[in-house]
Amino acid sequence: MVSPLGNLSLKADGQAITEISFSENNADPKNSCAVLESCKEQLTAYFSGKLISFDLPLNPEGTAFQQRVWAELLKIPYGETITYMELAMRLGDEKAIRAVGTANGRNPIAILIPCHRVIGAGNKLTGYAGGIWRKKALLELEMLHNPNKRTLF
Repeated sequence: MVSPLGNLSLKADGQAITEISFSENNADPKNSCAVLESCKEQLTAYFSGKLISFDLPLNPEGTAFQQRVWAELLKIPYGETITYMELAMRLGDEKAIRAVGTANGRNPIAILIPCHRVIGAGNKLTGYAGGIWRKKALLELEMLHNPNKRTLF
């Protein structure tokens, strides 16, 4: 799908979204299913500021620890950020900050599992598989449409 931040590669297993990543390739409209069509509609609404919460089945592939990290990411509200340390503490082990950062970086479902809402200490924008400029753009989009209107970074 074409988005304001470039092409997105969307993948599903027929029942749930399994991957969303930024891509240089053009979309292949032949490969679609109901969950992918719903995902495209919801992403379009998100980028236009009309949707702040996704309602799609997700099935990311990863280790048990990665699954825990990704589940915690889903709890970060739209328009809010937390630090990697806060994420590690939410998981009960501040010493796991590096592992948390690695798991965050391996999130296979960009945007829907909001890894872009995790920032570095001192509100620094650090690390994003799609590029820091995309992370900043996603956070700015959410700040613009955030009903709480607080600074994210």
